[in-house]
Amino acid sequence: MTDRLDDHDQDAHGLEPVHTEEEHLGVGIWTLRLILFLRVMAGVSMIKGLFHWSALLGIGAGPQGGFETHSVSWQSATIFFAVLDLIAAVGLWLAATWGAVVWLASVASMLVLDLFFPQIFDGGILLNVFEMALLFIYVWLAIRSAQEQTK
Repeated sequence: MTDRLDDHDQDAHGLEPVHTEEEHLGVGIWTLRLILFLRVMAGVSMIKGLFHWSALLGIGAGPQGGFETHSVSWQSATIFFAVLDLIAAVGLWLAATWGAVVWLASVASMLVLDLFFPQIFDGGILLNVFEMALLFIYVWLAIRSAQEQTK
C-alpha cells in the first residue's frame, strides 16, 4: 500500500507546469487572426445581448416604452436575440465551433429580420452592411485559416 502512495507521490512531483506559450507554437498566423476576430466578435455579441436584455427589462425606456407596450413579434425577436447573442458570445470567446455557428445564426437571423420584416426592428441599412461585412470577414479568415492548416 505504501508503495502505491510513493509511486503516486513521485508522479505528482514529476508533473510539469502548464506553458501557455507552447499552445500557439503550432498555430499559424491566420488561425491566430481568426481567434482574435472571434474574441472581438464575442465582445460585440455580449454588448448586443446585454442591449436586448436591457430592452427586455425596460432599462432606459420611458414610462410609455416598456417591453409590454411593443408588438408580440418585437417581444419575441428581442427575447430570441437576448438569449442567442449571449450564448454566441461565450462560444466565440472559447473559439469553439458551436460558437461560430450560433453567431452565424444570430447574424443571419438579424439580417433576415431587417431585410424582410423591417417593421420589427428596422436596424437600418448601415447595420445590415456592417453585419454582412463581419460575415464576409469571418468567412475569409476561416478559409485562410483552413488553407494554412493544410500546408
